[in-house]
Amino acid sequence: MDQKSVLVNGIEFNNNKPMVLIAGPCAIESREIVMEAAEELVRITTKLDIPFIFKSSFDKANRTSVQGKRGVGIEEGLKILAEVKEKFGVPIITDIHDPNHVEKVAEVVDMLQIPAFLCRQMDLTEAAAKTGKAVNVKKGQFLAPANMKTIMDNYLDFGNENSLQCERGTTFGHNGLVVDFAGFRTMKENGHPIVMDATHAAQIPGGNGTSSGGKREVVVDLAKAAVATGIAGVFLEVHPDVDNAISDKANQVPLDQAEAFLTQLKQLDDLIKSQPVLDIK
Repeated sequence: MDQKSVLVNGIEFNNNKPMVLIAGPCAIESREIVMEAAEELVRITTKLDIPFIFKSSFDKANRTSVQGKRGVGIEEGLKILAEVKEKFGVPIITDIHDPNHVEKVAEVVDMLQIPAFLCRQMDLTEAAAKTGKAVNVKKGQFLAPANMKTIMDNYLDFGNENSLQCERGTTFGHNGLVVDFAGFRTMKENGHPIVMDATHAAQIPGGNGTSSGGKREVVVDLAKAAVATGIAGVFLEVHPDVDNAISDKANQVPLDQAEAFLTQLKQLDDLIKSQPVLDIK
């Protein structure tokens, strides 16, 4: 199958090329937490030779409860993200929820990310696509793998060929998510690079009543299984103090365990990408 490439500041996303890491704290809680995470992730990815894009969200708009904390907001958030980019020299990606924010956000970041619940929101799709920036589109929890062709075609129709598709699990019964690894081959048929969001796929949506729960222990399994299929990148939420994180504390990866985890992912990706692509018919 012909696989497209998406370039972000010289970093190439391609299902047949070395794995790219998108990682950082789920939400921008403070400058200090973001800088601590960014510095360590840059150190690790430089050591392991993993292409790296830093991610954190200035607003977590999709909350289970109105009591849920959302982050520092667009003004402070973009200021902090710009500082990360300048200080560490890495590309930046963040979520967008409102078409009216897209132009302002695109002035600072190198990639835009569409939350799963909003992947079919056409005004947001159009606004993001028309920036010309690379866009990481989360696959809705309600979509089958084959449905992503139409989602990705929308970006092409709006003139943007720099879009990626991101797997984050499919709703399964009450408060459950499953990942269909056979579906990765189906998604590859549309040609767009695939990113695996291993931390959100470990969520238990609404599992704690007023917030989502999660199973941090399965993040490693999900990431390894996805990498074994041959994909362009892995998305991980990584936090220096997961027990006190304001969002996704149950499934974020502790920063002090990130190096061991990424070392194994890198070794697995190198092995898979060193082998010829098999297409058994």
